Amino acid sequence: MQTSRLAFYAALGTTATVAHADTSGWDLIKEIQVEEIMTETTYEVVKTFPQQLEERGKGMEISGYAFPMLPGETIRELILVSDMGLCPLCGEGDHGANLQVTLAEPITNFDEAVRITLKGDLKAVTDPETWQAAILEDAQIIIN
Repeated sequence: MQTSRLAFYAALGTTATVAHADTSGWDLIKEIQVEEIMTETTYEVVKTFPQQLEERGKGMEISGYAFPMLPGETIRELILVSDMGLCPLCGEGDHGANLQVTLAEPITNFDEAVRITLKGDLKAVTDPETWQAAILEDAQIIIN
């Protein structure tokens, strides 16, 4: 059995301290506990969510660096990382928290090098076969 904090995918996720931003959104995400349970014949990811996660996550503002989940001219889904220095795709095992984001409206001309603030509704992901524990839905970029 292995215990971890938040993970986006098995290859993408733990937590870290966020610098240069209001951390309340990341703090709420860090309250999610993820436990991987493996036996010879079964695999399960058990998630423990903070009380009233979705209520507390309604209209949540969160800052970080984002990059598109899929290439294309219009972007509707992002991965937001707490700190680009702890990028989850850079090969480091101990990287920052990250969060999948679905935007309310697609955008174009997105600059991945600029720290942004998003506002949306945090939803729990309860699928027992994935480490992904939360998603920010119907998000809007409020500071770019």
